[in-house]
Amino acid sequence: MRKALLVWGGWEGHTPKECVDLFAPWLAEQGFAVETASSLSVFADAARLKALNLIVPVWTLGTLSAEQEQGLTQAVHAGVGLAGWHGGMGDAFRSNTEYQYMTGGQFVAHPGNIVPSYTINIVDHDHPITRGLADFSLHQTEQYYLHVDPSNRVLATTTFAGLGVVMPAVWTRTYGRGRVAYASFGHTVRDFDVPAARQIVQRCLLWAAGALD
Repeated sequence: MRKALLVWGGWEGHTPKECVDLFAPWLAEQGFAVETASSLSVFADAARLKALNLIVPVWTLGTLSAEQEQGLTQAVHAGVGLAGWHGGMGDAFRSNTEYQYMTGGQFVAHPGNIVPSYTINIVDHDHPITRGLADFSLHQTEQYYLHVDPSNRVLATTTFAGLGVVMPAVWTRTYGRGRVAYASFGHTVRDFDVPAARQIVQRCLLWAAGALD
């Protein structure tokens, strides 16, 4: 049985507990043994982390101690999958540069703040995370400007109206032997009312855990 750990906390505006309550039961339905934790101290337990198949950080802002960062990054480097979305993986641990290198990007701004709508454009139709999915729109939420690693495999993008900037929105990468998958949307749990947005994150979780190829 595959094992998953979801670690939630930080700024409550990103609805971390509500997101965990959405995705943790779904992972259990897929046959995972699911654990949740609401303290960053779990990342310092290297033996516990290395016994997992998937880690899902659902934590906004915050700082990892040296021991916590080492425990998390070493587990992923050894082969544990890592996956998540904006409100917990890409707007987290801004002073921990090895964490940012591992995830492949970091949120830096949201020009316009809440926008009426924006589109996620699927650009890689061959990857199992996006295969069979069409472009979709998110409404009354935030669009994210990111600093991203050029080595990412970009699966979907979004275009900033007025800026002329095409920004990666979904990507995968590897970190050592670990699979990493990220979706930049997910300001709050409401973003996942959009079926395609929810399905992409679900597939990110499965792919990172080695359960989707």
